[in-house]
Amino acid sequence: MTGFCARVWEETASTRDAIDVLPFVQGIGDGSLSRERFDYYMIQDALYLRGYARALASAAAKAETSDEIAFFAKAAHGAIMVESSLHEGSVGSIGEDVRPSPTCTAYTSYVLSIAHTQGYPELVAGVLPCFWVYTDVGERLMAKAGDLAEHPYGEWIATYGDEEFARSTEQVKAIADRLAEGAGEATVARMREAFVRATNYEWMFWDAAWRREAWPR
Repeated sequence: MTGFCARVWEETASTRDAIDVLPFVQGIGDGSLSRERFDYYMIQDALYLRGYARALASAAAKAETSDEIAFFAKAAHGAIMVESSLHEGSVGSIGEDVRPSPTCTAYTSYVLSIAHTQGYPELVAGVLPCFWVYTDVGERLMAKAGDLAEHPYGEWIATYGDEEFARSTEQVKAIADRLAEGAGEATVARMREAFVRATNYEWMFWDAAWRREAWPR
């Protein structure tokens, strides 16, 4: 693996190692996570995906080729329809009165700020961690989990350890590498910042779920 993605993946190694040892991630893997924490996470993730889908739709609008327009449009649809079905199957419909947590609000606001204020390369780099980190975690959890039919969080693990999801991740990585290769130093620096910051938010999101983070009252 060479190019932009190889560099930022290596740069975020310590953050990804920290993700692996989060109590929330370990609890999903071995099935010991409490249902209350998992339900909290699923609700917040469903709220996050509404904003993330908008960011993916913005990527489709900014894309430079027909294939990439189609890819990001399909990914936006998938974030709402496919992944939302996973959430609703676990926690039901999310009411309009449910508030995004501070971390959910911050992460959503960040990816949408890239969509609205920066270019296509930066936006691709900013949405990539939500593909790549989940694929990385999902594949390793699946390898350790054994029979997912008997696992309390088997459906979640199967979703992100799935080969089709991994192929989507590889496509976003290829787009990011191509864009970085043809970009100037300033753009690549912004792409790097977007990837690193979004990866940090992935850690924060799972940590917030473990703590069942709430707004100060």
